[in-house]
Amino acid sequence: MKAILNVALAATLTLGAAIGAFAQEFTKGTVKKVDAKAKKVTLIHEELKNLDMPAMTMVFYVQDEAMLEKMKQGSSVEFVADRVNGKLTVTQVK
Repeated sequence: MKAILNVALAATLTLGAAIGAFAQEFTKGTVKKVDAKAKKVTLIHEELKNLDMPAMTMVFYVQDEAMLEKMKQGSSVEFVADRVNGKLTVTQVK
């Protein structure tokens, strides 16, 4: 019985670690420019750990045009970026 509990506990911990590895981390940034027509935003951002990129200014596509409503020039945002179909894309914003 104790062996079964140990196996169940180990499986739970392993699953938790795997889920944590896939958790998306938000990055702080400042909106420099919004190009609604092209569905792009230029962000001055902190390090993007998931993309192994240092802090810099760069252009991102946005996954959903509605995100652009939260992004006004000069505003501070927290966002998640990833490669979507080979393009650097903001996938979440708050």
